[in-house]
Amino acid sequence: MRRLENNHLLIQINERGAEVREVLHKESGRQYMWSGDPAYWGRVSPVLFPIVGRLKNDQYKIDGQTYELTQHGFLRDVDFDVHEETKHTVTFQYESKGRHIEQYPYEFTARIRYELSENGLTISWEIDYAGDDTMYFSIGGHPAFRVPLVEGERTADYTLTLTPSTEHLPVQYELKNSLIREKEKGIQFEPIQLRPELFQHDAMIFRHINRVSLTSQAGHGVEVDLTGFPFVGIWSPYDQEKGTMAPFVCIEPWYGIADVEGTNGQYKEKFGIQTLGKNETFQAAYTIFFK
Repeated sequence: MRRLENNHLLIQINERGAEVREVLHKESGRQYMWSGDPAYWGRVSPVLFPIVGRLKNDQYKIDGQTYELTQHGFLRDVDFDVHEETKHTVTFQYESKGRHIEQYPYEFTARIRYELSENGLTISWEIDYAGDDTMYFSIGGHPAFRVPLVEGERTADYTLTLTPSTEHLPVQYELKNSLIREKEKGIQFEPIQLRPELFQHDAMIFRHINRVSLTSQAGHGVEVDLTGFPFVGIWSPYDQEKGTMAPFVCIEPWYGIADVEGTNGQYKEKFGIQTLGKNETFQAAYTIFFK
């Protein structure tokens, strides 16, 4: 476990999956991250790669060959090396070295960097590719935040606020059997009171959103700046029998998305897919502010 710390925040990051496991507000004692209790969901903030979401039948095709990948890919389950480290930053690195060739035909190096600021954490991704053809991939974040953050509060005391891009009309998608379809374009956003029914049909998924905040009536919470990211998912496990949600909400910045309902399974044609040429590097970053 690696540790970043300043006067306000203490952050613990596991080498397994380069996953943030804990963010503690030192003065108030608030624990912002979900505990990882497997009774609801055993992860805390996995990195999704080389797919985001689920593939139709958990399969995809490249150049006539069929590969199998389960939801969100494999990077969240590998052990990273510490590449660089200072008091306020740590960079993890993972080189594929042929270990995933049966699941994914491209060799890559992934670096995940965490930088602590006064009240925030910036998560940066780099993917290097040295192959001769074009590499196709998706990558995403999946951080889970406790709700409520303070004893005595209720889920209904929290509000979701989405700030759309000023350059593109926002789009909302819905999931059916873990596959996506477009639901609505040009949405007019108002603050959304947090309630279990929001997640009755799985995650809420949007395109062209710059910021998502999850804030209590008392003013504490988190805000995720994901400007430039194509997609964001907002999710909490929903109990159909009880009509309740888990005690956390995930705010997920994505460069990629689940398969569309009518997919032909061709990975190179997949909606939202990213590409890298020989010796190119993909870079992206988002910041979580803790209030």
